[in-house]
Amino acid sequence: MRRPGSPWTGGFRHKAARSRATLVAIAVFVLLFLVTDWISPGPMTYFDVSFLASGGTTLALAAIGQTLVILSGGFDLSAGAVISLVNAVLAANMSMTDMEASVAEWTAVGIGVGMLVGAFNGFFVAFLRLQPIVVTLSTMFIVEGGTLLVLEQPGGFVAPTLGSFYMGDAVPNLLPAPILLLGVVLLAWAWLKRTRYGLALYAVGSDPASAAAVGISVPWVRFATYVLAGGLYGLAGVFISAQTGSGDPLVGNSLLLSVFAAVVIGGTRLGGGKGGPVGSVFGAYTLMIVVNILLALNVSAYFSSIAEGAVLLLAVLFASFSKTSVLADQIRHGLAAARARSAGLLVAQRPKADRRLAFAARRGAASAGGVELPGLFRRNAETIRYAAPAYVALCLVLIATQFVLGNVLVNFGYWNALFVLSTFLAILALGQGAVILTGGLDLSLPWTIALSGILLAGMVRGSDPALLYALPIVLAVAAAIGLLNGIGVVMLGLSPIVVTLAMNGILQGAALLYSNGTPSGFASPALRWFMTGHVAGVTPVIPFLAAFVIGATVLLGRTSFGRRVYAIGNSLEAARLSGVRTGRVIIAVYVLSALSAALVGILLTGFSGQASLGMGDDYLLPSIAVVVVGGALITGGRGHYLGMFGGALLLTALQTLLAGTTLPYAFRAILFGCVVLAAVVALRERRTS
Repeated sequence: MRRPGSPWTGGFRHKAARSRATLVAIAVFVLLFLVTDWISPGPMTYFDVSFLASGGTTLALAAIGQTLVILSGGFDLSAGAVISLVNAVLAANMSMTDMEASVAEWTAVGIGVGMLVGAFNGFFVAFLRLQPIVVTLSTMFIVEGGTLLVLEQPGGFVAPTLGSFYMGDAVPNLLPAPILLLGVVLLAWAWLKRTRYGLALYAVGSDPASAAAVGISVPWVRFATYVLAGGLYGLAGVFISAQTGSGDPLVGNSLLLSVFAAVVIGGTRLGGGKGGPVGSVFGAYTLMIVVNILLALNVSAYFSSIAEGAVLLLAVLFASFSKTSVLADQIRHGLAAARARSAGLLVAQRPKADRRLAFAARRGAASAGGVELPGLFRRNAETIRYAAPAYVALCLVLIATQFVLGNVLVNFGYWNALFVLSTFLAILALGQGAVILTGGLDLSLPWTIALSGILLAGMVRGSDPALLYALPIVLAVAAAIGLLNGIGVVMLGLSPIVVTLAMNGILQGAALLYSNGTPSGFASPALRWFMTGHVAGVTPVIPFLAAFVIGATVLLGRTSFGRRVYAIGNSLEAARLSGVRTGRVIIAVYVLSALSAALVGILLTGFSGQASLGMGDDYLLPSIAVVVVGGALITGGRGHYLGMFGGALLLTALQTLLAGTTLPYAFRAILFGCVVLAAVVALRERRTS
């Protein structure tokens, strides 16, 4: 028997500590499985186990792919879209006369489609070194548009042989095929983990610079990771096709939140370098069992997205506390900084008479070709440099509109409609733009918009007097949403993407519960008039838009709040050392974003006359697109609201042009995704060698 402290014992303890998160995920799964067995009316049978196994396989396969990306230090928002695309491709191309379709052939097709999308992501992330969140978000919309071109509505046909192979028994009454499929994938991972690629994957995720220093080709490792992940998403698409027997262009859209929750529950660290697919598989089944328990207890299915969002946040919090107790460290740091400021130990980088921050000062060329530029252009050289392309592109789109749609530019009605439709993106640009300027991203906008519209319509119900109390209530709810987002990011130290993605799922459940799945009520006459009426031929919202643009420009460009926003985006630590209360500013930015989204929900309700579920879904990518196209740097610290407003006009003009052609609606999503990618590539910061 070996003594305590021996190398064998130390190695075992080290492995146990390294796998603690995975072991916790397995333990939670086993506990919930026993709870399911306990609340079931009868003993658990083989059929029940097989049913549970098949129910979580799609999510488990997608979670394995997402785990690989996160291990490399990346993030992939296109997973659900790839699953939908593969499902649509199979359902649209299988013929009902081909009842004995080759399982291997169609599985290879699905995996191949997924790997092509993964290669697309990997090229931009690995070789062009763009932000994974922006690339994969753009890809998500491009793929969603392509899916609608392949299969416009649910239908199609999937051969029964596919269902028999993946949904049957690998060993009759002993081993379900889905379990065998996951086992094969995990065995492949066990082998891959010990190869040079597997070791390089963890090294790149832990520290890319150190990995590159020891000779690892970081770009190729990242590229291969996105390709492998795409193949796993494709396999998940094949499985869900076998499961449903038909196609649905939206089948994978609801999986995005669940995929990230499964990965986090499984113990993989956001940021890379730690974790693995085994825990993600158990995380996926844990989520599925949680939903099943809610249904068994007769809890509304609308709580499922709330449960997934809450579980994601709790899992991230647990990982943070078990790692280094992030919250306690931040509290101690905050108290120490406060004591230092009170003792005069932290001083601003400039004299007190100069309220500007050193790192927020404008940069730009003072002359061109040796000729001194006019004062106005000299002071705003950088703003003009990055904002001008949006307005140049707008002019080109307007010229194309003139040729394609006829003499519309001389028609006052066209300009009136253009500014009315631009209002929504112009307002979102302020909130999302402020968040991006600090280096964050707000993914909770879609359901903040929808919930705000649903709340307003439900309270107003066509009554003008009801607006007097409904508007403050809706805005107060939005402010609370933004406050919670900000607290999650600042005080809990969580990733903005995780916090706002989880919040979006929680808000979706809240909207479904409030409306019981069918929003009721409609906008008041005054709100309808504000969005669709006319005064001397001008819609009343246009003067409001002009005032909003002026106010937003002043807020971000001429106030101390705006300067602090830019300061945080340029350097959070430098801003903190200069006396900026960075936490308060970041929280205020998320509150501003939520208020902007709520205002859009209110105006959309007035524009359409009523609210609807998913009314904000079409505004997530455009809200980011207008900021990026307007010249802002996606990593923060650079941009101007006037450029963002130009981006809003540009995208709205593009929409108007496309609406006047015979191109399918799906092309809009594809175009938006391509525009964002092109803008990020063109306006990205050049890295010095």
